[in-house]
Amino acid sequence: MHKSFLAAAAILSAAGLSACSEKAQDSIENAGSDVGNDVGGAIDRAGEKIDNGLDDAGRAIDEGTDRIGAAADNASRDASREADEAKRDVGDTLQNAGRDLKND
Repeated sequence: MHKSFLAAAAILSAAGLSACSEKAQDSIENAGSDVGNDVGGAIDRAGEKIDNGLDDAGRAIDEGTDRIGAAADNASRDASREADEAKRDVGDTLQNAGRDLKND
């Protein structure tokens, strides 16, 4: 009878460990799943921030390009105006020099 009791106790202990082991495995699986979800969410949020940063950089580049284009247009108009004034000045000077030569 003593052997039967020990055998029964051993079987009950093994069953208890098995049940505990299943609970531990379920707990570990749930924890792993939670960690995976947290990491996945963090990666998604990081990706969104990177996308937003790239969008902001693209807009800044576009705005900078527009400003550079406008500045280049203004500089071109200013240079053209200055060149026209210089031509008129040279023309006026040549006319004055021609008159001076005629009168001498």
